Amino acid sequence: MLALKTPQDILDASLKSELYQKLIQQLNKDFRFANIYFEVEVDVSPQVLITQLHETVFRLIQINFTDYLNLLYIIDVSEKLIKELDGSDALKLSEQVVFLILKREWQKVWFKNQFS
Repeated sequence: MLALKTPQDILDASLKSELYQKLIQQLNKDFRFANIYFEVEVDVSPQVLITQLHETVFRLIQINFTDYLNLLYIIDVSEKLIKELDGSDALKLSEQVVFLILKREWQKVWFKNQFS
């Protein structure tokens, strides 16, 4: 797996590997499992996906922190990585969390594709 530094890098890698739709399906599945409304169509553009994901994560941090924590647990985002983030600015925090979410979901999809 390549060194991915931005959400766009992750989505570009998924498009290149023809796993973009599976990435979206995994996101939809995990959000549904966390009982959080976030459902995007598999043909949504990467930029719209990032925007919608960012808005959802920002809203969770601001309004329903318990659901936000539950989502991170379900997706299996590293607690260590979350603790390393600066939480003083919720907007910046949500951008960083979107990257961690996409990175973890991409790992799941990539590994499933490689080893299934």
